[in-house]
Amino acid sequence: MKILLLTQWYPPEPMPLLSDMTETLQALGHEVTVLTGFPNWPSGKLYPGYRLRLWQREERNGVQIIRVPLFPDHSTSAVKRALNFLSFAVSATVLGFWLVPRPDVMHVIHPPITIGLPAVVLSFLWRIRFTLEIQDMWPENLQSTGMVRNRAVLRAVASFANWVYRRSAAIRVISPGFRLNLVQKGVGAGKIRVISNWVDTDNYKPLPSEQNFANALGLSGRFNILYAGTIGLAQGLDVILDAAPQLHSQLPQAQFVLAGDGLDYERLKAKAALLGLQNVRFLGRLPGDMMPQLYACADVLMLHLRSDPLFAITIPHKVFTYLAAGKPALVAAEGDVATLIQSAGAGLVCKPSDPGDLARAVNALYLLAPQERAAMGNNGRRIARECYSRDPLVHQLSQMIESAAA
Repeated sequence: MKILLLTQWYPPEPMPLLSDMTETLQALGHEVTVLTGFPNWPSGKLYPGYRLRLWQREERNGVQIIRVPLFPDHSTSAVKRALNFLSFAVSATVLGFWLVPRPDVMHVIHPPITIGLPAVVLSFLWRIRFTLEIQDMWPENLQSTGMVRNRAVLRAVASFANWVYRRSAAIRVISPGFRLNLVQKGVGAGKIRVISNWVDTDNYKPLPSEQNFANALGLSGRFNILYAGTIGLAQGLDVILDAAPQLHSQLPQAQFVLAGDGLDYERLKAKAALLGLQNVRFLGRLPGDMMPQLYACADVLMLHLRSDPLFAITIPHKVFTYLAAGKPALVAAEGDVATLIQSAGAGLVCKPSDPGDLARAVNALYLLAPQERAAMGNNGRRIARECYSRDPLVHQLSQMIESAAA
């Protein structure tokens, strides 16, 4: 079957889920083409080796990729972000029909919901169906992160999203909470499939810590609590800076380590320097192939999401990489992701946006016997392999797409 993957972002941007998906779909016998933009996320700047042009064709690990122009941006400006989203939607709508060989079906990745415009137009022109994948819920995300506060704009986004939902043949969501959200909006339960995100358990796995690597990053001889991933508004990582002084007095050998980039990275780094925090280390964005070894240098892998109804129903992809790495997880969040960690016995859960509770949880993990922390890591590794491996979950997605096309 010829499948078009329509997505604004695709590797070399840090989107391993999407490359996992396309390459596994091809291994299942499908012919996959990707229609996407020129890579600029998360910095908002074009990647080296790329320049904006009307279109560009390339191949990546056997997958055909067609790139169309957009306005590169990943700033806090709502106007610039809107231009980023809308420019790709217009380019994909206008150019996609002429550049992409007619597929049998189209699988569409949301966010942003503006991608619904080319999805609906191209499916009409080609007389094909499209399936929708929801990795983040809009307009809730726009409101929760403070990106959009105007109620009229939020209502317009909600109306457009519902218009796209109605025209999709099937919808994949990544958590039970997302499914309930759509049902409450009037989307037919029969077209919604809960298919979790996955992790490559051959790539993310327990590894021995390399001393030279740890020394180079300043991780040797410390009890390291690692946060790895997007450092943005939704993550609310001020809590780490607020917890750091308390933790330093209780446990001076502990340090928080932040690896990643995003809208809030520079502000947090400057704030930590202003406060003179000695137990918070910023590593910046590291290459994806370095992450398994970085995890091996950590004692605890941390996730934080602000207290918000939306974040209570989402399960970030990083939690699956944490589980697969075989290290205890510390989840400062509510809802679906907290339930996952607790039910798996894979770590501890504490209150979000509560520096005191975060410091107490780190101290509690430190005081556990090493074999108890190892048991948590083993529990996480086991559930990652049993429930969240890539191949069986992509196979479920393939079945959904094939059924919708038929």
